[in-house]
This record gives sequence, C-alpha cells and structure tokens, in this order.
Amino acid sequence: MTLPPGLRKLVLTLHVTSSVGWIGSVAAFLVLAVAGLTSQDAQTVRAAYLAMEMVTGFVIVPLCLASLASGLVQSLGTRWGLFRHYWVVAKLLLTVVATVVLVLQIGVIRYLGASAGERALASADLRELRMSMVLHAGGGLVVLLLTTVLSVYKPQGMTGYGQRRQRELRGVPAP
Repeated sequence: MTLPPGLRKLVLTLHVTSSVGWIGSVAAFLVLAVAGLTSQDAQTVRAAYLAMEMVTGFVIVPLCLASLASGLVQSLGTRWGLFRHYWVVAKLLLTVVATVVLVLQIGVIRYLGASAGERALASADLRELRMSMVLHAGGGLVVLLLTTVLSVYKPQGMTGYGQRRQRELRGVPAP
C-alpha cells in the first residue's frame, strides 16, 4: 500500500519532527544526568532528578512512541518497505532496542526522582544508579544519531525479501 503524496508528507513530517525531538530530549536528559551526578549543590542535584522524571514521562516516551509508530507507517506506505532494505531493518531494530531500554529504565528514573523529592541526595547516594543514567542516556543518544545517519545516507543493500519483491514488481521470474 502506497500512501497518497499529501498523507506521505504528513507522516514524514511527523516522523522527522518526533525523531528530532526524541534526540533533543535525550540530549537534555543527558545534561540533567551529568548535572545530577557531578554537581556539589544539593538543590541542583535534586532539581536534575526531578526534571529527568518529568522529561522522561512527558517528552521522551511520547516522542519515542511517535517516532516508532510514524516510522512504521512511513516504511509500510512508501517504496522503501519495512523489510526490503538493510538500512530500514537496522533502523527499526535500533529504534526498538532504544525503546525497550527506555521502558526498562523508567522504573529507575522514577525511583531517582522520588528519592530526590524526599531528600537531598549526597554525592555518594545511589551513585551506581546515577552513573547508569549518564551511560544509558549517552548510549541512547549514540543509537539515535546512528539511526539519523542511516536515514540520511541510506546505505546500499537489499534484503533477500527486498530482492524477491523487486523482481516480482518488474515481472522478472526468480532464478
């Protein structure tokens, strides 16, 4: 099924906007995580973890889901297809992995936010969890930038399914 041009452009706009927003919100989360880990000011640390919880729930998760959903619609409604090109498959897998890691980290983010809301965190408090926020946000940012590179450069290479589908559309018999 190919999307009509107007709808295709709308879905593409939604996908690009949500993807760029996701990258920006993860970058902001990373800054907050670094501030929460390294600051000596108790109020800065507290504010960072409270903000991280809100940014995750109200910005990162919705943009993540919008990016994933619009990417699926975009791939299924255009000539690129979902499983025809290796770059699309790689981008899908990276996005799904980033989404799963995000969902798995929500509990830790909420715990840090709740802990910061109850009391000021000393530099040694929950150090491993706080460090994991920096590492996960940094890794997530790298993964999201990699999906952007794949989208822009679209490396050559069709999957076996893509090659068969291309032959079918051209009316060429299989070898």
